[in-house]
Amino acid sequence: MFTQITILAPGLLGASVARAVVARGLAKRVIIWARRPEVRLLLEEQSWCHATAETPEASVAESDLVIIAAPVDCIVRLTQQIAPHLASNAIVTDVGSVKGEISRLGHAALSGKGHFVGSHPMAGSEKTGWEHGDPELFTKRTCFVTPLLDTDTGAVETVVRFWHDLGSEVVTVSPDAHDEIVAHISHLPHVLAASLCAYLQGKNHSWRNYAGGGLRDTTRIAGSDAQLWRTILEQNRDEVLRAISQFQDELQSFHAALSNRDYPEVTARLERGSAYRREFRP
Repeated sequence: MFTQITILAPGLLGASVARAVVARGLAKRVIIWARRPEVRLLLEEQSWCHATAETPEASVAESDLVIIAAPVDCIVRLTQQIAPHLASNAIVTDVGSVKGEISRLGHAALSGKGHFVGSHPMAGSEKTGWEHGDPELFTKRTCFVTPLLDTDTGAVETVVRFWHDLGSEVVTVSPDAHDEIVAHISHLPHVLAASLCAYLQGKNHSWRNYAGGGLRDTTRIAGSDAQLWRTILEQNRDEVLRAISQFQDELQSFHAALSNRDYPEVTARLERGSAYRREFRP
């Protein structure tokens, strides 16, 4: 059990962490900092928040573990802001969906004042806001932990154990390997879903009323917050561009097969896609 855990900037993921920590008895106290005073007042009424703090610095002073749940473009700044105020040997992690720059700059920001270990639970939703927090959000979901080569091994083990205790299936990879993986399995799918909806927006608006499960399932994630995804794509720009380029080649090959009436090739591509989808774990 941790003596105290701090969560900075709780949205869906941060609130879900807090709820899961309290539900599973992983900390004696959970302290939360939110930027807006009105949000802090609401959080103080929640059973899974033991106290709020007016500043990030005040919130971390006595915490063993700090979880930064802010948008990816704010994580490094918050890490630098709290660094001088951390307890001895405190561990800082995050929930950002891009890890390369965050892991390196976060590690550098602490430089002996604590240990930064990047994390990314693959447990998001098109819903946003702490009100949608769910203590079971991380159950049986993958969580990446992304240490650098010189990250303290004890701190890495603590973060791995923490996410495991929240119900996650933990995978440890380097930050750069993580960014390549999620560019393909998370960021590219969002780009495709959003682009498909943007394309259909230019067609007859009544068509959307006829949509069946196929379109709804394919485009569910397109309903996510656009500004949030802009920052993710900015942070992982190079890997996402490589993924888009490779997918364009795949789509062009499908276009060529269909144009040339090469229906055996069309069928083969459809079957490869179907086989890949069937192999998803439950």
